Amino acid sequence: MSSTTIAETAQDLFEKEILEGLQAVPKYLPAKYFYDKTGDAIFQEIMKCPEYYPFACEMDIFQRRALDMATAIMQSGTPFDLIELGPGNCEKSINLLRQLVWNGAEFTYIPIDISANIIDFLRSQLPVDIFGLNVRGIEREYLPGIKEVTRTSRRRKVVLFLGSNLGNMPPEEALVFCRKLRCHLKPGDIAIIGIDLKKYPATILAAYNDKKGITKRFNINLLHRINRELNGNIDTAAFGHFAVYDPTSGACKSYLVSRADQQAVLWCEGRQEVVQFARNEEIYMEISQKYTVGQLDQLARKAFFKPLQHLYDSRGWFVDALWLAE
Repeated sequence: MSSTTIAETAQDLFEKEILEGLQAVPKYLPAKYFYDKTGDAIFQEIMKCPEYYPFACEMDIFQRRALDMATAIMQSGTPFDLIELGPGNCEKSINLLRQLVWNGAEFTYIPIDISANIIDFLRSQLPVDIFGLNVRGIEREYLPGIKEVTRTSRRRKVVLFLGSNLGNMPPEEALVFCRKLRCHLKPGDIAIIGIDLKKYPATILAAYNDKKGITKRFNINLLHRINRELNGNIDTAAFGHFAVYDPTSGACKSYLVSRADQQAVLWCEGRQEVVQFARNEEIYMEISQKYTVGQLDQLARKAFFKPLQHLYDSRGWFVDALWLAE
């Protein structure tokens, strides 16, 4: 498939899924579309803001425990593909990449992301930062990207799914995803899953409702993207941001709420579409699901993985769990 065809397919899917979400009752938008070039930059701001602890916690793990990860990964002594789903700028996993190179591991690093901006950056920058690193970036959604790797390489697989990205799915969807992931792996392959753990509710909620409003800008940027790519006229200034956390279920959810009645026009699939927003109507944007370690282990077993090891940050707020495909 040519790069042009891939781009056209991605744009068609964007138009289809955005329109479906804005015409649904209640309205929603797929969180994967947060990450255009501007969204990537805003998310870097989020990761640095004081309230957003998940980034600092997982960075702590990768800085302190990279050797432990590398040892577990290299135990069999065979070459492997290190696949990272949603790598961002690789600021955390670069610690593991360096450790593996220093240890003489024979591997190819394969970041998979729908953001062309991210993939282009990693392809060009990582070989400069880490001499000898072999990088093969894939611009795809996660599972189709893994399918492509398994079709073209018979090496064993190590999959990184960090940043509590698995938490961006409700638990039932996370289980389906993990089972599909397992279907692409062979016995002996490894998955390293980064998950935010349940903790004091106010700490969690503050991470998704920061005082400077960076998270609000991140959410609103998706409306700007829709206006730009679908020739829309959504009044972005008429939306507020609202986050809520339920400590019982572990679900932290983010919404945009229209402060006024408005009608917007979008161009999708070559035709004009009208979307109505009622005053105080919400758009569901994202879930950030929190787990206990026991719940995470249970998820692994239900998806036919064996929990191998738990690597915690120094505060015990976040875990990178190593799972073995059985």
